[in-house]
Amino acid sequence: MFNNKIILITGGTGSFGKKYVATLLKRYKPKKIIIFSRDELKQYEMQQVFNQPCMRYFIGDVRDQSRLIRAMRGVDYVIHAAALKQVPAAEYNPMECIKTNINGAENVIEAALDNDVEKVIALSTDKAANPINLYGATKLASDKLFVAANNIAGGHKTTFSVVRYGNVVCSRGSVIPFFQQLIDQGSDHLPITHKDMTRFWISLQDGVDFVLTNFARMLGGEIFVPKIPSIKITELASSMAPHLPHKEVGIRPGEKLHEVMCPSELSYQTYEYDDHFVIAPSISFSSRSNDFTVNAIGEKATLVQEGFEYNSLDNPKYLALNEIAEFNAKAVQ
Repeated sequence: MFNNKIILITGGTGSFGKKYVATLLKRYKPKKIIIFSRDELKQYEMQQVFNQPCMRYFIGDVRDQSRLIRAMRGVDYVIHAAALKQVPAAEYNPMECIKTNINGAENVIEAALDNDVEKVIALSTDKAANPINLYGATKLASDKLFVAANNIAGGHKTTFSVVRYGNVVCSRGSVIPFFQQLIDQGSDHLPITHKDMTRFWISLQDGVDFVLTNFARMLGGEIFVPKIPSIKITELASSMAPHLPHKEVGIRPGEKLHEVMCPSELSYQTYEYDDHFVIAPSISFSSRSNDFTVNAIGEKATLVQEGFEYNSLDNPKYLALNEIAEFNAKAVQ
């Protein structure tokens, strides 16, 4: 479905954007791929790797609606990946996080509607479910904006959906590069925020593949959640440096002990498919289907049991100590 299409990625110079572009170029023949981001150095560096004739690089900020409108002219599909994502930074710089993650989301929606973009998928995070930090709260607000955008589309053909998943292996700012740096520097220990902490774990390629597939699955207004494994942070550290002791340093500002992707409060609108969940919108759409028991490619789902919650602690699928290293090695290939 991406052959001869024009695809725009906001925040496209990040880990996700680069892997997404590599995958598109390998599997499809897109007419044009537009990288929309604000960092000219990262764009220059990306151009050295991806310089195919279909590639376009557009400097701009999602805070700038007029620039987004210009960038989206003629675009078929949009992946909204731009965000301020560091939890402590958001706690100390709340308005900057709000301007990018909430106002930026509104600007993407308006630009997509103005240009009659066919489909938009916004990337979310497990921190948007039952948020306790500002980053999660802004992403929850962003999710709500993209879901509701299907109701304000009116006569426009544009449909909006959200993809939510957990920690991405080796993405920028993730714990693996941090641990590896300490190991390379000869640290005599690895700092652990809490010995019981768990996280959802997904490879960058699996995240990209999930988004690609959901462009075909989407009806509009749903939040897609993949079924992925959990890890214990202590076992991650042990798999990377079995010879180093752990030092518990305490949970950082705004950090959770365990993450949630499908809250129990939304069990009445959560549907289970073979390899993922869908959280249906709580509002009704006049011009969109509100039946999420069957998706756009005919896959069928069942409503989860009342009170069901998909969280990293009770997740039935955990990576064992010997599986973590294998999973991480495969993820960075």
